[in-house]
Amino acid sequence: MTTQLATPTDPQVHPPLDADLEQQLETHRAELTAHAYRMLGSAFEAEDAVQETMVRAWRALDRFEGRAALRSWLYRIATNVCLDMLSGRKKRARPMDMGPAGVADASLLGDWLPEVTWVEPIPDDRAVPDGGDPAEVAVARESIRLAFVAALQHLAPRQRAVLILREVLRWQASEVAELLDTTVASVNSALQRARATLAQANLSEAGASEPMDEEHQALLARYVDAFERYDMDALTALLREDAHWNMPPYALWLQTHRDIVGWCLGPGIGCQGSRLVPVRVNGGLGYAQYKPAPDGGLEAWSIQVVELSGNRIAGITFFLDTQRLFPLFGLPLRLEQ
Repeated sequence: MTTQLATPTDPQVHPPLDADLEQQLETHRAELTAHAYRMLGSAFEAEDAVQETMVRAWRALDRFEGRAALRSWLYRIATNVCLDMLSGRKKRARPMDMGPAGVADASLLGDWLPEVTWVEPIPDDRAVPDGGDPAEVAVARESIRLAFVAALQHLAPRQRAVLILREVLRWQASEVAELLDTTVASVNSALQRARATLAQANLSEAGASEPMDEEHQALLARYVDAFERYDMDALTALLREDAHWNMPPYALWLQTHRDIVGWCLGPGIGCQGSRLVPVRVNGGLGYAQYKPAPDGGLEAWSIQVVELSGNRIAGITFFLDTQRLFPLFGLPLRLEQ
């Protein structure tokens, strides 16, 4: 579902928006949503930021004289909207970014932390342009990978903007300087600091992933089979030894095979008998998990983002905030068996 541009209706404020121009603005919505998502780490906030961008663009049309491309102008507005939204906020994260791995003990779960704590998933259809140049679509998918977006949150907002504009969107330093009302020297300095921060935290390769080839598709098929059969031996055989198992909005995360199995057969035993429904999420293939409901049927339990490395699964993040996330993905909260 695409949110159409909301505009003021008072003709004294501004004349009605030309239909052709509205369509031009809308053609940029997906890529602007991806940009805002990288900046903010939240699909919901990204959509709010893009809506605000469209409204600001509409209101400023009389000051847009075509000296810059419409796309560049929209990116300028969107970036400033995101910087405004990030002012004074704590960074979003994954549980694994907040402390050491835990153990399979339900008593360690604690309370749900607020949604503003976490990097959240995003459906591909909100952030990846439909059609277009295959190379650009590939870059769009790669640059919304969960690990990459989580890594970006370690950067100060302006450094984050510079790194995204320079290394994801491939803008020239002079273009970024103009967008941010700063100098080329400042842009280059911010980019160096951003790279150093990611390297120091061992996050410089966080966005790297391999193409989804037949081998990876087969790996995911084996994962679905093992999870739905709840075969712990088959499941752990697919995981790297250091695979991470995140469960926001809980702060607890697991890493060892022993703790993952202990969790699945202990506090997480209610997931036995689950069904996994494929979804396109964060530039790759993930799953909507439905687990057995007490009154029969299956109830929404998590959106799973699966990260691959070579011929193994590097990590799985289970996003448990089903009331917000399943509607975002256009999914029902219940399935009948």
